Order: sequence, then C-alpha cells, then structure tokens
Amino acid sequence: MSAPPFLTAIVRGGALGDHDRLSPPAPWWSLTKTALAAGALALVARGRLHLDASLAGRPFTLRQLLQHTAGLPDYGGLPSYHEAVERRADPWSVDELLRSVSADTLLFSPGEGWAYSNVGYFLVRRQIEEATGEDLDTALRRLAFVPLGVPGVRVARVPSDLALAAWGNESRYHPGWVYHGLLIGTPAEAALFLDRLLAGSLLPASLRDAMERPYPLDGPGPGRPWRTAGYGLGLMVDVSSPRGRASGHTGQGPGSTAAAYRFADLDPPCTAAAFAPVEDLGTLERAVLALPEAMS
Repeated sequence: MSAPPFLTAIVRGGALGDHDRLSPPAPWWSLTKTALAAGALALVARGRLHLDASLAGRPFTLRQLLQHTAGLPDYGGLPSYHEAVERRADPWSVDELLRSVSADTLLFSPGEGWAYSNVGYFLVRRQIEEATGEDLDTALRRLAFVPLGVPGVRVARVPSDLALAAWGNESRYHPGWVYHGLLIGTPAEAALFLDRLLAGSLLPASLRDAMERPYPLDGPGPGRPWRTAGYGLGLMVDVSSPRGRASGHTGQGPGSTAAAYRFADLDPPCTAAAFAPVEDLGTLERAVLALPEAMS
C-alpha cells in the first residue's frame, strides 16, 4: 500500500480554511516542544513556575531550557540510543538515559551558547508535571489544548497509539523513546493550536513576545528554505522568510515529519501545517511555505 499524500491545513485570519476533514492524527514529533513551552509559560503566568530563576539544584533557568541555551547535551547523537531504537527495545529508564548522555556535564555555561537538546525539554516536562501534580497528557490538555479549542490532541504512550495514526507504525516504534513526550493530532489541530496560541489570550502579551524573540543562530541548515534562523521559547523563528516573519516548529521522526508555522506579516495573518510520510525537513518546510498561496 502506498503512503498517503501530505496532510495539510491552514488557518487564515483566525478561521480554519482548507483541510482534510477526514484526516487521521499524525505524530507531531518536535512540534511537541511548542506545546510544552505553552504549558510551561501558562504556569509561569499563574506564578506556578518562574522563567528566570535557577531550577532547584541546577545552574540553568526555565527560559534557558526552553531556548536551548542551558548547555545540556542531547541523546539524538548517541549511537547506543539509535541502536536500541532499531532493536525495538523498550525505552531506557530515565536514570539510564541521563547517565548515557552525561546530562550532568554541560556543553557550556548556561546562557553562553546554544545547543538543541531533547534532554532540556524532558526537564521542561518534569517541571510541568511536578508543578501540576498531573501526567503530561492531562496537564497539557488542561493548560493549553482545551483553552485553545483542540482537546483531541494527546500524548502517544505505547506503539499501538502510533499504529492508529497516519502512516501506521510498521516498525513498532515506541513513543517512549521521545522523553519529552510525543503528541499526536491532526494538521487542522496543529494549525489551530499554533494560531490561537500566538494570536490569542492564553498567555499574556509579554510571554507571547518572549516566545517569538529569537536567539540568533548561524543560519538555516543545508536544504532548508528559511532566510534566517533563530530560536525563541519553544519556537523556531525566521524573521524574514519568503512569507515574512515565520514562527513555529518542525519535527522529524521515524517515517514522517511535521511542521506548523504562523506567518504574522501576511494580510490576513496565516498559519499553515503540513505532515508527510517523508524524512526530508526541507521538503516539508517548503510545502508549509507554499500553503498560504496554494490555498488562497
């Protein structure tokens, strides 16, 4: 059976436009980081978490975790991690993960560099769960998804959750290997989530502004369609993309990619989401950039 085509959705001027109404949910991969940031910042707004205070027993802050400036290493480059995934082994315990990645050895002093770290976002997850006393699925639904009108987005817990999603799960990949959590939802839910998060009242304007204020990076990676590269709080930001300012996130995992971006400079503002059974980030991001014109 051939894989389904790209699944797409667009929100223009706050209204959901063209989308596949029968679309199955799909893995969000690292687009999950934007939802984690939304949940954490909702707790900051309520005084339950603090953005710029050092975490207990740690030399870095929540802001630095969200912006990948804490100096934490990542497990994405560990051969042992990928070998275990390919063996279809059960996910490591948290202690084994942190030991394998040498999480106590920082790559640089917090705030003095940038390094993409899934470990950092695992610690964000812990902050959310400890502050709420809830598991991540329950906390994000209450803090973000229900208020933003997308209550169907959920955390994948076991391989069968992915088997029921778009493109299935023939490799029996265990979502537990994504230690910060792996969301699944439709492209329409992804577009609505991001649009309402950045344009709505879930967060105070000061925190929305902080989310979109980028830490400047060296530039887009090879094959990527962006003109500049920066990272805010849970958001990838291009301040001068072919559609003007672009804020969102791209994600990649075994067998698929996901992306959602809001283009605030368009008239009216537009948010586009695309999910695809390919592992080429540039191809998917170019599809997202094309959606505002293709669906006009």
